[in-house]
Amino acid sequence: MDLCASTLELLGMVVYMAAWLCALATTLMPQWLTLSTDLLLTESYELGLWETCVVQDMGGMECRPYDSLLGLPQDIKVARVFMCISLAVGLLGLLLAIPGLHLVNSFSQGLEGCRAKRIMKVAGGVLGMVAGVLSLVPVSYVAHLTVMRYFDESVPEVVPRWEFGDALFCGWVGGFLLLVAGLLLFASCLGPLADYYGAPQADHSRGPQADGAPQAQSQKRYEVRNTDHSSRKPPEYV
Repeated sequence: MDLCASTLELLGMVVYMAAWLCALATTLMPQWLTLSTDLLLTESYELGLWETCVVQDMGGMECRPYDSLLGLPQDIKVARVFMCISLAVGLLGLLLAIPGLHLVNSFSQGLEGCRAKRIMKVAGGVLGMVAGVLSLVPVSYVAHLTVMRYFDESVPEVVPRWEFGDALFCGWVGGFLLLVAGLLLFASCLGPLADYYGAPQADHSRGPQADGAPQAQSQKRYEVRNTDHSSRKPPEYV
């Protein structure tokens, strides 16, 4: 196997798993948005997809899950749906890409098995890129709404503002890494099928019957000799 292709697929799988774990942490973290005011310096608030938390300066934290799904803001609902779909698609792509690795003996040897492994790995890479897009959409959407709502120059500085939390930055990193992992897996499949997997490939430059040329010539010569012997007339006896 080509060393470059092997390096690309292994690097892609490592980045893929790290990116999926990063997307999972983004979904579970309550620090999507943070709020701290000058009126109450001892407390700060954190807003996540599943719960809200109050953080004390002394190190304590109290979190409370949302009471009802219907009462959630629209951006939180959209972020929940997209992040859950992104995790499901990313996990499916990861499970499809693992059997397509060259180090995993999942298919029979030969061109058919190599073609099946390549299809599995390409499918895993495509699903990884789709999962990256699905992860970037809700994070960017929440960030955009936060800027539009709270970062207005006409609003006084004393008004409490929700700011970007650590989960948004983690989500951007995870989505970008999912895109990179999908591209790496796809790039590892760009080489020729026979050269990439070390399978034998016929040399078509000499013609379709180049390998069997000596045998065909000897057979033709044998037929000619038989024809010449059969065409001779028997000697006439006087």
